[in-house]
Amino acid sequence: MKLLNQYGLHDMEDERWNAYGQSTFVYNYHPAFSAKYTNFGGSTNSLTPKAEISFTGTVTGYFGVKLWDGGHVYLAPEMISETPFSGLKGLGGSIQNFELQKNGTEQPTIYLSRAYLRQTFNLGGERIKLESDPLQLGTTVDGNRLVLTGGILSVLDVFDKNIYSGDLRQQFLNMSFLSFAAYDFAADARGYSFGVVAEYYLDDWTFRAARFLPPQNPNQLDLQWSTLAYYGDQYELEHRHTLFGRKGAVRLLFFHNHENMAKFSDAISAYNNSGGAENATACPAGAFSYDNQNPTAPDLCWARKPNDKFGGGINLEQAITDDIGIFFRGMYSDGQTEVYSYTSTDRSISLGTLISGGLWDRKKDLLGLGYSQGWISGIHAQYLGMGGIDGFIGDGKITQKPEQVVDLFYSYNVWSSLWVSADYQFIAHPAYNADRGPVNVVSGRAHVEF
Repeated sequence: MKLLNQYGLHDMEDERWNAYGQSTFVYNYHPAFSAKYTNFGGSTNSLTPKAEISFTGTVTGYFGVKLWDGGHVYLAPEMISETPFSGLKGLGGSIQNFELQKNGTEQPTIYLSRAYLRQTFNLGGERIKLESDPLQLGTTVDGNRLVLTGGILSVLDVFDKNIYSGDLRQQFLNMSFLSFAAYDFAADARGYSFGVVAEYYLDDWTFRAARFLPPQNPNQLDLQWSTLAYYGDQYELEHRHTLFGRKGAVRLLFFHNHENMAKFSDAISAYNNSGGAENATACPAGAFSYDNQNPTAPDLCWARKPNDKFGGGINLEQAITDDIGIFFRGMYSDGQTEVYSYTSTDRSISLGTLISGGLWDRKKDLLGLGYSQGWISGIHAQYLGMGGIDGFIGDGKITQKPEQVVDLFYSYNVWSSLWVSADYQFIAHPAYNADRGPVNVVSGRAHVEF
């Protein structure tokens, strides 16, 4: 795009169209680690203590077209190939590679990740230039404006943005730094959904509200196409500020899911009240289950009905110098119901720093150090301790502890649009279980933009 702009063939300040792309390859390895037990009693969601490798490869195209003043349409076809650790089982909020998808395979899969229309209504105030970028046409908008978006996209395309922890193709690899680990936002197994979003910008403030469709079954591809029967709502208030001459932002987010999901207490009650007959190996025909092979364990398949999940969190970012920024996220969800679209976490925090290589005359390099911690509720732990499994976790037994992650990486800019990264992660108490781990993960990443 820049080359066309240089020769006067493309106006990047008032684009009628643009096209970008990216490709990322991630390789992970964890050596053998200690575990008092694995898949105890026939439960099936443990991370294997044997050494493993994992990889993902993605290619994404980003296309934007201006239809009329303020009306833009965006498309993003994507391809992924992947092999996870242990079938993507055994880690709660600390999945070591954010690119991994629940139903991904080593065979490359092509799909349309995004297809949506965005309409901006300018309402006055300071004129602001929006730079040309993937999923953003170069244009100028009013500081006060209403923006409506509808179509196929990710909740995280709009909500819970953080410039120091969010673009994990360039930054941290661990999924706990992509968003709040406890943010069970509505999405299919690939992380996308159909939704409508309204954003109101007023000077340094923005208020966002949205409704997205959840999947028909937890962490699966098919969506529930009824915005009144089942839905995921989110609301966010953002304030951008300048502190000691440095930019920062504070975001408060609240979500409410109404989905066909099970409460842990109901699954336990179904098991106890039936004398163990309603167990994990005897789920009713047609009921969705995770195929737990533990006959003495409760199962969520016996308890699914319309239920609600609530959560709220705070997201902070702050520049310290031109080359150093810090971030913090913290979220509390009610912890009463199963994971439906994201990670098996009920409360979470993450914090850290991102440092630009400008400090050592390599401006496009990045160095990052982050820490995250996740918790599960008491009733969630009781259910897992009885041998139940929930989405990504369930060792058959549990000695409950917070799951903790340290993520350290360095991204080296080889040339203008190619980066290679080395990443180390230390994961304590995988799946919130002190009887297993710690797990060391070493990773390499290659990322190119075009």
